[in-house]
Amino acid sequence: MRKNQNIPEPLSSFLIYMESIQGKSKKTSDEYFYDLRTFYRFLKLHYNMVPPNTEFDKIEIDDITVDTLKKVTQNDIYEYIYFLNRERGNSPSSRARKVSSLRSFFKYLCGKTDCIDENPTANLESVKIQKRLPRYFTLDESVALLDIIDGKNRERDYCMITLFLNCGMRLSELVNINILDIKDNTLVVNGKGNKERTIYLNDACVQAINSYMEVRKSLPVSPLHKNALFISSRGLRISRRTVQYTVEKYVKMLGLDPHKYTTHKLRHTAATLMHQSGVDIRVLQEILGHEQLSTTEIYTHVSSKQLQDAVKQNPLSSVRQNKKDSA
Repeated sequence: MRKNQNIPEPLSSFLIYMESIQGKSKKTSDEYFYDLRTFYRFLKLHYNMVPPNTEFDKIEIDDITVDTLKKVTQNDIYEYIYFLNRERGNSPSSRARKVSSLRSFFKYLCGKTDCIDENPTANLESVKIQKRLPRYFTLDESVALLDIIDGKNRERDYCMITLFLNCGMRLSELVNINILDIKDNTLVVNGKGNKERTIYLNDACVQAINSYMEVRKSLPVSPLHKNALFISSRGLRISRRTVQYTVEKYVKMLGLDPHKYTTHKLRHTAATLMHQSGVDIRVLQEILGHEQLSTTEIYTHVSSKQLQDAVKQNPLSSVRQNKKDSA
């Protein structure tokens, strides 16, 4: 993604450090680059290094040097956050991510390379984000989603959605499954940061995989993709977009909004249903492949039915007012 970009030092070294030392994935490294490129472009406007009417997305960053970065103050960072909000229309979560990227970058500059003497993000407050309950399919909606699957790719689609709903895997993990990754009732997947984890398959998953594999035997498969579990109609490893389109199709058939109920919501669903069924939060953390327990804790939310049931269980719920005789 960045091969044609002229990336100045020390940004180039930072990106290499994040991948080679910190073990971040290429995708995560790219996200750091895009966030920091936005900051670099802001600096050129902020420090009058380009005309004020220059189109922001076309500002080149190759002339940003360490001397420029040494000038950055905490107030400049605040100006940047304000710019992201007012001029770029970034959401609080997007601004928070960009601030996080800046913290990592300046921590690297100050602590690892000694390029700068002071870290302007050291005392920077986090962007406040309003926490929202994760959207998910109810148990009945999940069953209905599985029941509605049909068509020429019925076994494949049923298997994919079954794995999503039962194992809580990420989209990237699902499309990269190889046949040899499956042994009896276990599946090894590569999660974020190329970290392997073992997923234990329940009976529904094992049955869905076996049914699909019977069909897959007769499918034409490209020799380059013979190890891939899920195959497209062209005989290639299935793409992320094809999986997304497949889920969108069945969500529409169910009468739900495909923009709100995405492949990632299937992961939310698996996590939520497991937690509501009594799965310990730390066990859930291992299943989902979360580094931080705080990430998993978003699934400890309570449903409206749980709130309703809790009120009904109040021992005073059966107490009624006695009617008094009128004089």
